[in-house]
Amino acid sequence: MKLIITSILSLTIGFSCLAQNKNNKTTNALKNETATTIQSGYDEYKKIALSIWDYAELGYKEDRSSTLLQTTLKDNGFTVEAGVAGIPTAFVATYGSGLPVIGILAEYDALPGLSQDNSPIKTANANTTSGHACGHHLFGTGSVAAGIAIKKLLESGKLKGTIKVFGCPAEEGGSGKVYMVREGLFNNVDVVLHWHPSDDNLVSNSSSLANISAKFRFYGIASHAAGSPEKGRSALDAVEAMDHMVNMMREHVPQETRIHYVITNGGKAPNVVPEFAEVYYYVRHPEKTVVVSTFDRIKKAAEGAALGTETKMDYEIIGGAHDLLINKTLAANMQINLEKVGGVKYTDDEIIFAQKIQSTFTDKYDPINSVAIVKPLSIAKTLGSTDVGDVSYAIPTVGLRAATWVAGTSAHSWQAVASGGTEIGIKGMMVASKTLAFTAIDLFTNPELIIKAKEEFIQTKGDYKYKALLGDRKPALNYRD
Repeated sequence: MKLIITSILSLTIGFSCLAQNKNNKTTNALKNETATTIQSGYDEYKKIALSIWDYAELGYKEDRSSTLLQTTLKDNGFTVEAGVAGIPTAFVATYGSGLPVIGILAEYDALPGLSQDNSPIKTANANTTSGHACGHHLFGTGSVAAGIAIKKLLESGKLKGTIKVFGCPAEEGGSGKVYMVREGLFNNVDVVLHWHPSDDNLVSNSSSLANISAKFRFYGIASHAAGSPEKGRSALDAVEAMDHMVNMMREHVPQETRIHYVITNGGKAPNVVPEFAEVYYYVRHPEKTVVVSTFDRIKKAAEGAALGTETKMDYEIIGGAHDLLINKTLAANMQINLEKVGGVKYTDDEIIFAQKIQSTFTDKYDPINSVAIVKPLSIAKTLGSTDVGDVSYAIPTVGLRAATWVAGTSAHSWQAVASGGTEIGIKGMMVASKTLAFTAIDLFTNPELIIKAKEEFIQTKGDYKYKALLGDRKPALNYRD
């Protein structure tokens, strides 16, 4: 009897292994097909990405960029709902029906004051004062390319389910995704995928900083600064008093806290006591509760500054983002796919370009190693913030970074703008697009992966009840004005 049972078990395991091997061969074939599909669109996607790079539109002003991506998706059979969540440049593009529902995030906003052409020398772009110093022109285009590749597999019947591409404006301080989460646009999605330009290739396996941003506005009394200064009450004095108090407060906050600000309006002429002044603040910390409590203290500094200068103060919360929930189940899967895709190779001319860019850095870097390899899955300290964090509190989420910039390049720099406007940026974008598509294929073909990801999501989130850190305000569509 024991021999018979052992034989049955052996046969069962054998059939299971055969089925698994067959499934792996099918999945690999789909991935190879998809890699070819995405690569065949290289010239088209390059044109789209560089068009958006040239537009360099700021948050909530990305009219041409959003329209171009929407048109591309429509031309490829997607149904597009535009102007979602009360944001004219936000959209959701959908193809397919039924489960699973896989979402891919796309961004496309630029940064102010970072105009740069695509040369390795600091040279402003004559057509714009803004620049894609965070590579969102690549982010948006690469995500759309992945979505279209999956759509083709759904259309041919090789996959079953639904693919959604979420057009997400104003990641840079505008918290566009927060409004989309708040609107419930991700409620029926099983897993969300995303990526971000970088100077290396790795799967995101560490959290981000939660943040709140706000503009503090002070109202005083104008007067002649020399003839009747006693009649004036300076709004600029109030801003400076607030800034001084907040800067002293830095000694008395948790060490991981980040507070930064710019004076966006300090008056118009030195001989006029400013009747209006404005300062724009960010506060960040790994824990959202600390962000809230620190922001409350900053508000008190603003109130004290107004009291001490006999001015009036109000403030407007501009943005707020949660920290990023990591899903190890999804990260491990995406790591396998990123390693399958691999890094990028530079031509001799691109190596020369990279070396020229690197000559502007204070540190020394190898121009090719970090972009050619895929880093192992590990937990690294992250000091940035992203509104993807709010998505990760709504649905299991995973992302990667792909080398679209020369090694050593920091985001929000002219060097990032320059690299992103060349083949270096496009090559990295294709790595990301293929990795997103490969991961999506695994999710469509392996229901168990989604189940495990959701179980981990529920456990990690715990009993926390999501609430947007920016409150119930409407989208700050003019926050860049």
